Amino acid sequence: MSSLNSLTVAVDVASRKRDAARKVLQDALAAQQAARAQLDQLEDYARETESRWGMKADTAMQPEVMYHHYQFMNRLGHAASIQTGVVSDQAGRVENAQRALLEAELRLTSLRKVVDKRRHDLELQQMRRDQKQTDERAALQYRTASQGPQGQEY
Repeated sequence: MSSLNSLTVAVDVASRKRDAARKVLQDALAAQQAARAQLDQLEDYARETESRWGMKADTAMQPEVMYHHYQFMNRLGHAASIQTGVVSDQAGRVENAQRALLEAELRLTSLRKVVDKRRHDLELQQMRRDQKQTDERAALQYRTASQGPQGQEY
């Protein structure tokens, strides 16, 4: 019975670990979504800036203004490429968190199966004990009944 209690404790621990792994996955998904939203925002801003610049293309621009615009667009592109790396890193974290959650769920499932099997075995063992006791009582009653009045002294 103590082994069953130990297994029950192991199931509880595995459940907590699974829940923690699920929380880590949810946090990783939220971080990935936030990183992706930031990348989308950078890309939208770059497109918007380019479209505004395009409308002014027919006007005469001073070289310094053009230089600053191209420099700004390069920095914006660099920021977007860094953010792309962040999104990629977050995707890796999500994948690792999913793998950890799957492992935790498999561990919990296997422990639950072991507990169920152990309970079944204990129930079967108890049923056999009960049957043995019933058989012994029946045999004792049979012996007592078969000896009947002859076994009694007057």
